[in-house]
Amino acid sequence: MTDRESCIILNMISGIGFVKYNALCGHFGSPSAALNAPAEKLAQVRGIGVQLSERLSTWRESCDLAGELSRAERGGVRIITLVDDDYPAVLRHLPDPPLVLYVKGDLPDFDRENFIGVVGSRRASHYGRLMSRRLSEEASNSGWGTVSGLAYGIDFESHDATVKSGGRTVAVLGGGLGRIHPKEHIPLARAIVETGGAVISEFPILFPVNRNSFPRRNRIIAGLSRGVIVVEAGLVSGAMITANLANDYGRTVFAVPGAVGNPGSEGCHKLIKRGEARLAESFMDVLEELDPVAYEELSAGAAPSSEVDYALDVRESLILDYLRKNGESSFDDLGLNLGMDPGVLSGVLAGLEMKFLLIQSPGRRYAIR
Repeated sequence: MTDRESCIILNMISGIGFVKYNALCGHFGSPSAALNAPAEKLAQVRGIGVQLSERLSTWRESCDLAGELSRAERGGVRIITLVDDDYPAVLRHLPDPPLVLYVKGDLPDFDRENFIGVVGSRRASHYGRLMSRRLSEEASNSGWGTVSGLAYGIDFESHDATVKSGGRTVAVLGGGLGRIHPKEHIPLARAIVETGGAVISEFPILFPVNRNSFPRRNRIIAGLSRGVIVVEAGLVSGAMITANLANDYGRTVFAVPGAVGNPGSEGCHKLIKRGEARLAESFMDVLEELDPVAYEELSAGAAPSSEVDYALDVRESLILDYLRKNGESSFDDLGLNLGMDPGVLSGVLAGLEMKFLLIQSPGRRYAIR
């Protein structure tokens, strides 16, 4: 048995992560030697204990290595382990790197390509969804890829916007590649792969999602990204976990401001107030921090946005994005769905009319000209 196969087996055994893997390799010299050791020897390793040593010594009874390799081959899934040379260096240097990566699609070279994590609430507001799409589109237009978790809400909008704008995106799952969750996002996962991106997981192919698997997924999102944008997040949420991990890993965290009093913005505001995240109104804020050369070039020319010809600000772009998606809308609908104060909204709408981008109909209804 090779060390590579041993990593795959160890990853299939409940209770084995990088810390215990390291302890086993340090004691026995290699993962394959550990799997060939008797239970009494395994129990002597710090952190292993009697129960786990029994599972390790009887792995042949519970781990179907041949079946796992066959499932991967049939599904066109590439398996990369910690002992492989092509294991991503950005993950290898984490305090708790995944032992194995299952990859469907083309895994980018994260040492040479720029990727930004985009995370947020599953129950995203309309404003949050628009901002996720806007930031992801601008990232694509700037030559950056996106990383997210294929969940409802912010994740979906980021992946979908990246694919539709011609960019590359990587989806990190909280379960195995044979158990894509939610099932409604299987077509999006397929589109991600077909457009040059990847869907990846550290979990065995048939591993089901659970409450503990999502936080583990979040550390991979943070690890693969040069920075992480929190679009919307409650004070206690997976997005906040990702932000904290990103800060721990030395990544730069950005947060999108939202309406005061909106629970979905409380996490973002907390990060900004504590100095744990930089405020992000557009992707130019990310470039200014992480790619100053590109920022200077774009500042001298045009920002990476579909609206640059009109020099639109974030509120103007949000209104136009909303009207493109929903058609003619009333003043009240715009204010409610975009979370804008009526006084502010009136001024922004007037500005768009002066730029000949909107038409106002009787009853204060607005449509794109």
